[in-house]
Amino acid sequence: MTNSVLCERHGAVLLITLNRPKANAIDAATSHAMGEAFINFANDDSLRVAVITGSGDRFFSAGWDLKAAAEGEAVDADFGRGGFAGLTELWNLDKPVIAAVNGYAAGGGFELALAADLIIAANHAQFFLPEATLGIIPDSGGVLRLPRRLPQAIAMDMLMTGRRMTVEEAIHFGLINRHCEGAELVAQALDWAQEIAQSAPLSLASIKAITHATQNMELQHAYQHMREEIPVYQKMLHSEDASEGPNAFAEKRDPQWKGQ
Repeated sequence: MTNSVLCERHGAVLLITLNRPKANAIDAATSHAMGEAFINFANDDSLRVAVITGSGDRFFSAGWDLKAAAEGEAVDADFGRGGFAGLTELWNLDKPVIAAVNGYAAGGGFELALAADLIIAANHAQFFLPEATLGIIPDSGGVLRLPRRLPQAIAMDMLMTGRRMTVEEAIHFGLINRHCEGAELVAQALDWAQEIAQSAPLSLASIKAITHATQNMELQHAYQHMREEIPVYQKMLHSEDASEGPNAFAEKRDPQWKGQ
């Protein structure tokens, strides 16, 4: 792992920090390093939840490194197996990811946050997609994910003008889950991640798989799809953990999850 991407274990939680001052911009090499971090997280059974944040207190990430672009890096460069920032197209990641947005989430930085399952933001954070004003579009998820997360009129305004959304507005529209003072951000994100990590890993994987697969389906079809087409759901139903949970509850002890 390069110094541009720092990984730190906190029990079952992996803290990934994008470390490219001043703006934590992401070039292709950094994107590959981030992908490596997320793939290692996915493959490590001892890790349950990841937190992604940026260094400093001004930028979560400014997105694509425009200096690299000016030096010849193509807009459709190879950003690695997980897509831009290592997460935006990492479709098979079945573990929760929390974005701890410590400042501006601009362009691809906003797209990175949108690719996470949950978002906690510092009170001074702002979210925006300036691509249309630069002659491109936010095609690493912004143009696809934002209209699914916000009322379409709001999403289209942000996409077409690049205007900035404050934390207050993001809370109002349900775009983010929590907010706090910047000095408390990483600690609160890690506490939240530790809380999530207490849940059964196959349950968490099932929740991700089912919600992603069925979110645009009619309800009856979604039930059928869940019952018949989601392998991890069936694995969860017949797992040792599905017995361990009720047994631990009855015996008034903490469950010992095996993920099988």
